[in-house]
Amino acid sequence: MRLTRSLRLVQFRDISAEDPRAQHAEKHRRLYITSMPKASLKKARVLSSRVSYRGPVFWVTTDKVMEPTGIRVRRDVVRHSGSVVILAVDESSGSPRVLLEKQYRHAAGRFLLELPAGRIDEGEEGLKAAKRELLEETGYSARSWKRVLHFWASPGFMAEAMSIYLARGLKAGAAQPEDDEVIELKLVPLKNAVSMVLKGTIQDAKTIAGVLWLDRQTRKR
Repeated sequence: MRLTRSLRLVQFRDISAEDPRAQHAEKHRRLYITSMPKASLKKARVLSSRVSYRGPVFWVTTDKVMEPTGIRVRRDVVRHSGSVVILAVDESSGSPRVLLEKQYRHAAGRFLLELPAGRIDEGEEGLKAAKRELLEETGYSARSWKRVLHFWASPGFMAEAMSIYLARGLKAGAAQPEDDEVIELKLVPLKNAVSMVLKGTIQDAKTIAGVLWLDRQTRKR
């Protein structure tokens, strides 16, 4: 079996060769990882780094790295200051409703339903950024705030960390969107939002994470 360069130290075992019944049935073919490369370094070592692109929102570095596995590679990384996501929940009618935004996303080539979110400005704290983004994009403010999730958006090539903040006790106000933001707001019952996730209507990853987290927490009560 031919392996890619980044997996050259990984050993595979094809059990189809050991099971005669699997030789004529592709569905019985399985690959099992039997060993992984041991880390030879405690952490990665950046041998060189240069900025290959810089824009108003993110920049890209081309790095030569010695990774903890001992592999020496080139990594092109999209650098970002980090983002906040706001899981704004309205409980005034009894059952929770989630505040969603519908807006066009050129990268996806379609309109998406998303939780409010935005970039953390330089020197800005996450909670302050979350409050600012919620007010700017939706006009809402909230009485209570709590960070509930923290994750990497796409760590294969992007150094963007995201934090989801649960916002409760909502109060409506006037939105202050940026010039290029055309946003339609929707308060969606949580059970409907979960259904939209499972049916593929909601396709934004951070929104899927937030909605399913809230559903899990609600079921625990």
